[in-house]
Amino acid sequence: MTDPADARAKRLRRESSGFLIGSALFGVGAVPAHATAAGPLGSALTFFVGSLFFTLGGFIQFALSGRRPPRGRWRSADAADWWSALIQFMGTVLFNVSTVTVLVAAVPATPGTFSGWRPDVWGSAAFLVSSILAMVAANRRHELWDPLARTWHGTILNMLGSIAFAFSAVGAFVVPATGAVLSEFWANGGTFVGAICFFVAALLARRFIPQDAPAR
Repeated sequence: MTDPADARAKRLRRESSGFLIGSALFGVGAVPAHATAAGPLGSALTFFVGSLFFTLGGFIQFALSGRRPPRGRWRSADAADWWSALIQFMGTVLFNVSTVTVLVAAVPATPGTFSGWRPDVWGSAAFLVSSILAMVAANRRHELWDPLARTWHGTILNMLGSIAFAFSAVGAFVVPATGAVLSEFWANGGTFVGAICFFVAALLARRFIPQDAPAR
């Protein structure tokens, strides 16, 4: 019979691995040199595959939080943790939609006619809301039925990453008068910085996963 603690530890490692790989691919994809070297299709594929790993990590985190809202007080730490996981998972799905849309458009494109993937404003907004709720849960982690669900180093890094993604979404806004993005620097730089924050958070989470994690 599988030990519940061991099974949960394995799922936590898969969760962190999903965020590790996803954030690494987003970080690489945000580097202009990669877009030039990989071409339209390769660049779009990098972000699409990265979004799939983000969704894998988000789904596992949501599943570990319980697939139904916690009973009792809606303002409890467990409720904040559950809603944070759900909204983050929804954000990753939105990134799936935006990256696959760009991937399809990249198939017939040429380097001179393709601008590449741009940060998704709705997915970025979902990440930011999720991070705010995660801060609430971390601030009251002693109330969580699983105190290991939220750590301060991971929560702060994810918040910084979400803020960076928000800046990237603003920078990627297309100015109607010119048809150009508001800031190429922030569009790429925000994505890169956010990806680094998520990567480090996932790396620390994987490092500190206890072998005797309490079963949910």
